Amino acid sequence: MNAVPPMTMPASAAALPAATPAKVPSAAYAKWLARQRREKTLVLASRLLLLAAFFGLWEILAKTKVVNPMLTSYPSALWPTFVDLLHNGNLLTHTWATFKATVVGFVLSMVFGIAIAAGLWWSRFANKVLDPFLVVANAMPKIAFVPIFYIWLGSEYSVYGMAVAIAIFVTIMVAYEGFQSTDPNKIKLATTLGASRAQVLRMVVLPGSVPTLIAALKMNIGLSLVGVIVGEFQSASEGLGFLIVNGSQVFKLNIVMTAIVVLALMSALMYLVIARVEHHLARRYG
Repeated sequence: MNAVPPMTMPASAAALPAATPAKVPSAAYAKWLARQRREKTLVLASRLLLLAAFFGLWEILAKTKVVNPMLTSYPSALWPTFVDLLHNGNLLTHTWATFKATVVGFVLSMVFGIAIAAGLWWSRFANKVLDPFLVVANAMPKIAFVPIFYIWLGSEYSVYGMAVAIAIFVTIMVAYEGFQSTDPNKIKLATTLGASRAQVLRMVVLPGSVPTLIAALKMNIGLSLVGVIVGEFQSASEGLGFLIVNGSQVFKLNIVMTAIVVLALMSALMYLVIARVEHHLARRYG
């Protein structure tokens, strides 16, 4: 009986490197990850517990007449009001009006605010001339502009005007401070390599100011919402601010408190969006 010849590996297979074992995280790193997950879960649970405690205490105080339910309403009365407003279409209409005005005011404030801040960084002479005017404009109570905007822009666009007026000056000042705090050595290096002032602004100053611009984003979204609500209090015919004023005038506190809860939910949603933007920018420029 002939012997079976030994099997030989192809040359290409023999040349393949041996499979490396998968890297296993160390015990210390695994414990750190588990601790981070536990902390994240604990933070979320604590937030939910605090929110439940707030609504529970509100309900108990109103039901036991410790506080006047005619003036504060109570959580169990808000749900029927919410459903009723949702079914007749008023809630979605007013919420969309406030949300749209807030987003428009936010975008305009950020775009024009950053552009003006860049102009002030570009021209030191312009900054020296305009700096006291910006400080005074930022310090002025913006509610004084409501009747002026109502006459100039009408009942609808005066709300956008208020949102921009409240948010833009803070954006200018915060963005300009971020531009000024850019590492001068990086600017000097770019200039030495032949970069123009526009290239320095685009490639050094703006990327270096990302943390400051993120802070401006966080402030601006809240300020824009405040401006919209102030404008709706005074002159609008729709929006959550209008719903709050209208409900208080007819003494329907359920409507007022429902609108305030919806405002809180809207603020939380916008905060989550800004947080995601911050996470993305931090990974890209951090």
